Amino acid sequence: MLNQKTIDIVKATAPVIAKAGPVVTQHFYQRMFSHNPELKDVFNMSHQQNRENNGPSSQQEALFNAVCAYANNIDNLAVLLPAVEKIAHKHTSFLITAEQYNIVGTHLLATIDELLSPGQEVLDAWAEAYGVLANIFISREEEIYQENENKDGGWRGTREFIVTNKQQDSQFITSFTFKPVDGGKVANYKPGQYLGIYLNADELENQEIRQYSLSSAPQDDQYRISVKREVQGKVSNYLHDHINIGDKVMLAAPAGDFFLEVDAKTPVTLLSAGVGLTPTLSMLESLTEHQASVNWLHATENGVQHAYKKQVKALAEKHAHIQDLTWYNAPLDTDLPAEDYDYQGLMDLSKVATQLADDKMQFYFCGPVGFMQSIAKQLLALGVSEDRIHYECFGPHKIL
Repeated sequence: MLNQKTIDIVKATAPVIAKAGPVVTQHFYQRMFSHNPELKDVFNMSHQQNRENNGPSSQQEALFNAVCAYANNIDNLAVLLPAVEKIAHKHTSFLITAEQYNIVGTHLLATIDELLSPGQEVLDAWAEAYGVLANIFISREEEIYQENENKDGGWRGTREFIVTNKQQDSQFITSFTFKPVDGGKVANYKPGQYLGIYLNADELENQEIRQYSLSSAPQDDQYRISVKREVQGKVSNYLHDHINIGDKVMLAAPAGDFFLEVDAKTPVTLLSAGVGLTPTLSMLESLTEHQASVNWLHATENGVQHAYKKQVKALAEKHAHIQDLTWYNAPLDTDLPAEDYDYQGLMDLSKVATQLADDKMQFYFCGPVGFMQSIAKQLLALGVSEDRIHYECFGPHKIL
């Protein structure tokens, strides 16, 4: 536990660091990668690139927000537990170690010293505070590592898998199915969680680690992910262009704090846009025997970009409690209303408000940040309480 003096110092100096803003995190990352270049094989270097007006990258912004949140709530750490859980799951997918926390702490303190020169008393207080936070993460992550290792078919670290199927599901989305090379079972997961994939190749400057949502209901012998080809996506393009049936990859065990958690009598609505359907598709396939109603609401640009259209339609036709509705933002001439899609434009929940009116209904959604912000706003306007709203961001987490 932190003593009151340390708490007071951290809270008093937090506004100074907040005022320094992204300069602190940019300096931190530059310093860390300069002194410890091996961490480039762990961090997603694409997230280190500034994308707008020379501002902070998404990863740098996420770190800055986390540091500020910790400092502001240092005397009430319980507030941070949901964020700790989310980050801890992501860290286990990167196989983060206790030693790496020491490296990060060293460079964080050095950055504060080099940029702000706050004096030894302040540095000591921040060092103590960081140590407490690091231990919280290390402890929780070790629990997750052990949970994954002790599962039937589970493992710790990475495990070698072979690609058994590669299927193009839309203009930009391709699915990959993996089975373990050792022929054993695979660890179970909760619908909505993701899989960590490790890639090393001559075409890639560093080892690349990514997390992709598992896009099918759990099976005991294989995993499936569905990957969108991004214009500047180093890894997504590599997977699409270079990974084929018979190739081998290294995978970390499934993880993630966004997952379906309802009983059989709880109504569910799954909302998605674009490739955001990957975690919700896993949920949908897991709800085929559900006793309550299930709404599948999906938005995409047009028919050629509509992934898993036939599969979802088949599930809805087979199971009376599932209803699927689709929005096309810009239908093609070949896209037929009422056959290929139900509504045109962006997803408008007022069109289906009656179906969403059950006060026990749980809502799970994923997609581009703008889409999720719109959905969250619409759900709240419909009177849905925040505790029934669950969402996942691809990449560094953002608050909607």
